[in-house]
Amino acid sequence: MKNYMTISDIKRRVLIVDDEPINRELLGAMLSQTFEIATASNGQEAMMMLTQPDADYSLILLDLLMPVMDGFEVIERCQSDEALKRIPIIVLTSEKSAEVRSIRMGAADFITKPYDMPEIILARCERIIELSEDKSIIRSTERDKVSGLYTRSYFFVYLRQIIHRIDHPTDALVLNIDRFHLINDLFGRDEGDRVLSYIGELISERLSGLRGIACRSESDTFFIFCERQEEYESLIEEIQTKLSAFTKSRSLRLRAGVYSCEDHTGDPESWFSRAKAACDNIRGQYGSFTTRYNNELYKRAVFHERLIGDIDDAINNRNFVVYYQPKYKILGKYPVLTSAEALIRWIHPDLGFINPGEFIPLFEQNGLIRRVDHFVWRSAAQQIKRWREQYNVTIPISVNVSRVDIFDPELEKKLCDLLDEFSLSHDELMLEITESAYADSSERLIEVVNSLRSKGFLIEMDDFGAGYSSLNMLTEIPIDVLKIDRQFIRRMLLDDKNLRLVKLVRDIAGFLRVPVVAEGVEEKEQLKLLKRMGCDIVQGYYFSPPLPAERFGELIEQDLQRKEETSC
Repeated sequence: MKNYMTISDIKRRVLIVDDEPINRELLGAMLSQTFEIATASNGQEAMMMLTQPDADYSLILLDLLMPVMDGFEVIERCQSDEALKRIPIIVLTSEKSAEVRSIRMGAADFITKPYDMPEIILARCERIIELSEDKSIIRSTERDKVSGLYTRSYFFVYLRQIIHRIDHPTDALVLNIDRFHLINDLFGRDEGDRVLSYIGELISERLSGLRGIACRSESDTFFIFCERQEEYESLIEEIQTKLSAFTKSRSLRLRAGVYSCEDHTGDPESWFSRAKAACDNIRGQYGSFTTRYNNELYKRAVFHERLIGDIDDAINNRNFVVYYQPKYKILGKYPVLTSAEALIRWIHPDLGFINPGEFIPLFEQNGLIRRVDHFVWRSAAQQIKRWREQYNVTIPISVNVSRVDIFDPELEKKLCDLLDEFSLSHDELMLEITESAYADSSERLIEVVNSLRSKGFLIEMDDFGAGYSSLNMLTEIPIDVLKIDRQFIRRMLLDDKNLRLVKLVRDIAGFLRVPVVAEGVEEKEQLKLLKRMGCDIVQGYYFSPPLPAERFGELIEQDLQRKEETSC
């Protein structure tokens, strides 16, 4: 049977530094059974040995009174060197005053001459090495290697140690970087780590003034516990300004949530959970850098956690239901049903109907929207096939492709596999991408869209005008359909500026030679005006709200009957 060496079998190296040969021999004899021994006759020789490339010492036994370089200078040099200061030093002396001075300079312990108790000397050496190695392990795990701040676990350990001694008001602060993933996606993880390291430096610089401690909780989120400040807006704005200059980018935005710790008897992790709820509440808002927690935010956070936890049941039990809103061509004598948009609905078994405006942004934030999108894609593809078999007509359906989907390397394959499974052509499952997705990740998105269009997919730009549109962007983006944001349609009869904007978008679509779809049409006057403008397609409650598949089938039947009557 083989015997394998373990860590405990490896002998630690001990350096004995003494100008008296007899002392070196005595100590060597006492310790050689347990340690690998090296010796030096003075401080200068010792420093040469300690700075060799292969030097790996666990302990230094150091005489203080030596020629050439004494022990005090060795301690001083070791303490000024980051690598050497980690090696514990036991001084060898018989003078009480020297013992005190060396301990204050950084020595770990002392052994009094003469050396007449070998067992005690050995035990003290073993104990000092053990303490030093334990400290080294703690040091290597307590700090986040990227930011230089505490790790999350040590942050809460230290926080629990100090909170009972704090007698002044404090705050829990959660700092987050909006759209940080873009740095990693566009420039690589090394650049992302460089940005996180810089933010860690900026936070560290301000901790003394805040009388606080900080950690990096997760990839782009930082926790700060500090003395209560009147406001944090100026602090976050200052960090934001320096970060923008450092990255030469305006796309990264800091936001912070604050929870006021009224007493220190609660659970520190719950303070930061509430601060994070406040921080998440201003995601995507540009009016303020910070906000404070209140009970409404906490209730909202609990509700969101419930939704996140229930997504699997919603998919498996089909609590998610896909509704279809019809789109009509309006340029002819009669409106003609031409296609539909797939819209997700959630009928929760306990909570009832959940507004899509509640769960869609939530799932977009944490990446779960991809699972919802896949559910919708499959349902829509299946429904196109069913209507074709039932009515002998093809009703193309538009489905949403979120910004999260864009970064899925399997996106194109998944879509093509769906078409193959349900025997569909590429132009029957149309893909809607919001304008804001273009603004967030234009290079990657243009690359993906070009590839999808080369396969035959039709691309609709959704919510045009709601984000950060520019004519320059439109010249670069490959699209097949332009959809006007519903807010312009709703206000165009009340506000001349919105009316001119709708006309402008129609003219832009004409210039690009793509059809335009007007969303949110609810009134007859809106329909008449859009028809006079030359708008191609409309959708909205004027014709129909989103419907479940069975009721949408009734619209198909009505459209088929109208066509039959007009053809006679």
